[in-house]
Amino acid sequence: MATWQDIYIKKTMNATKAIRLIKTGGPRIFIGTGCGQPQLLVEELSSANNDIIDAEIYHLLTQGAAPYIEQEHSKKFRTCSFFLAPNVREGIISGRGDYTPIFLSEIPRLFKTGKISLDVALIQTSPPDKSGYLSLGISVDIVKSAVENSLLVIAEVNPNMPRTFGDTMIPVDMVDAIVESDRPVIEFSLPEPDAAIDNIARNISSLIENGATVEVGIGNIPQAVLKYLHEKKDIGIHTEMFNDAIIPLVEDGIINGRKKTINRGKIIASFCYGTRKLYDYIHENQMFEFRPSEYVNDPYIISQHNKMTAINVAIEVDMTGQVCSDSIGYDFYSGIGGQVDFNRGAARAKGGKAIIALPSTTTDKAGKTISRIVPRLKDGAGVVTTRGDVHYVVTEYGIADLFGKSIRERVLALAQIAHPDFRNEILNEAKNRKYIFQYQKDLPTTKNVYPKELETKIALTDGTGLFLRPIKPTDESMLRDTMYACSERSIAFRFFKPMKEFSHRFVQDFTNVDYSKDMAIVVLVQDTGGDHIIGVGRYAFNPNTGRAEVSFIVRDDWHARGIGSHLLNTLTKIAKKRSIKGFEASVLVGNHGMLSVFYNSGYNVVTKKEEDTYYISYDFEK
Repeated sequence: MATWQDIYIKKTMNATKAIRLIKTGGPRIFIGTGCGQPQLLVEELSSANNDIIDAEIYHLLTQGAAPYIEQEHSKKFRTCSFFLAPNVREGIISGRGDYTPIFLSEIPRLFKTGKISLDVALIQTSPPDKSGYLSLGISVDIVKSAVENSLLVIAEVNPNMPRTFGDTMIPVDMVDAIVESDRPVIEFSLPEPDAAIDNIARNISSLIENGATVEVGIGNIPQAVLKYLHEKKDIGIHTEMFNDAIIPLVEDGIINGRKKTINRGKIIASFCYGTRKLYDYIHENQMFEFRPSEYVNDPYIISQHNKMTAINVAIEVDMTGQVCSDSIGYDFYSGIGGQVDFNRGAARAKGGKAIIALPSTTTDKAGKTISRIVPRLKDGAGVVTTRGDVHYVVTEYGIADLFGKSIRERVLALAQIAHPDFRNEILNEAKNRKYIFQYQKDLPTTKNVYPKELETKIALTDGTGLFLRPIKPTDESMLRDTMYACSERSIAFRFFKPMKEFSHRFVQDFTNVDYSKDMAIVVLVQDTGGDHIIGVGRYAFNPNTGRAEVSFIVRDDWHARGIGSHLLNTLTKIAKKRSIKGFEASVLVGNHGMLSVFYNSGYNVVTKKEEDTYYISYDFEK
């Protein structure tokens, strides 16, 4: 029997001869993905050395040259892409190619069922191992299925392609022609993130818990998140792709996969984009396993990971939560990719989080700054992630949690994380559509941006963790719940009269704050139902005295645990930094808890009693 070495030698030929094995009329040709594109074979395919005409070129996305999309080859090739990379985008928009919208997890089914019957697969592999198996290296994704379902397989065998483990191997006898090459594998480096992307990455990282399994989708934002994971512990990776940013996290032990529910200790992906440093790092590295898209992107597989956190990007999001990710109006720009696969998988995982991220603005063709959170999607824009599928939306201005929220709540949450210059345009359109109350107050503008730097975490003496942050307009529902949960006595102490109704019109006055001069801090506790406000402290600046009037309310079941003192200390730090002279307050005689908070503040408190009210004042410098 012939050895694999004999088979290898027999099948080895130059590129011209290999490409001439392809039938000349109407072949369907698959080209390997991303940085794994077989450059020599693509170059020869597009040369004058063959008589191929009317061919259809299929691929997911490729890096490097794409001569087959050029006008001069329009009679020879027509590109059919599942995702628009920059090298084919203009050609497809111009009509020289086709875009097929499809979930990445389902593309292999097209090949397996013959819905798209492939005649040829052009791939790039590593040299064979000692058993005669070629590795698909950095691109397994839909390549493995293409190889298994093509009539003719031509492999560009390159010693520069790293040998990777997982489900990457194909035997030499599965290949019909071998073309040896020593060209450098295509390298890809993302540009340094700008300030907006950097802030988005920070916001996303705050959602990633220790022990989470993370997917970082295609794009600058998901990859930028990786550099903000150095304070995390026991992170796992299950993702369609990754880049060089993963290396320091692995070397520092941040990414170790110890808490993964399946494939524990392994980094699972279907392809990667990177530099030579990355390719050398993953070469024969058993921690990395590359598997086909039908596995990696299977929502069922994804959902089995506890704390699965999926990070994907959008082009624009409308005020109700519809996400457009593959087109700018009628012009197709990218593709569906794995966004829906991972979004749905993460949403169904225990403790999972599905995140859509985007900068708040972009520049249109005329050079005008426009919002990417919009009242309505552009004419022609397609919905990739539906209102029902969307959970978290993140911009540089914050995080909107839309899961289970009404249209009214979504509008407020999304407007709040839009660029301040566009927030009230969104609200005005929502009022016209009767999505929100007509008397809804305007949101803060550019000069009154939410002060994220004031967010802090504290622990009570019993170890209970609490989150303190400035109040937001979207806190209205939580604040109403807090008010209704308080006793009549607590309400009377706070508002100086009995109250039983806390309507939207009333409560929104307390959730809309001019952060530039006033402040309100909420104390949040989290349980299985999400965040809950258990206390609020606020001050309003009094220009007549140079002090700020301060007030508090704490839910009755959290009394006598030091929350009032924490709120006072937090507000004091903020007020001092803003050169406020001191605090003043009105406290009913029977409100002993509040009086105690002030008297234990460490300041020289001046008290004046009139009838049933104490009037308290003190300066910070005395």
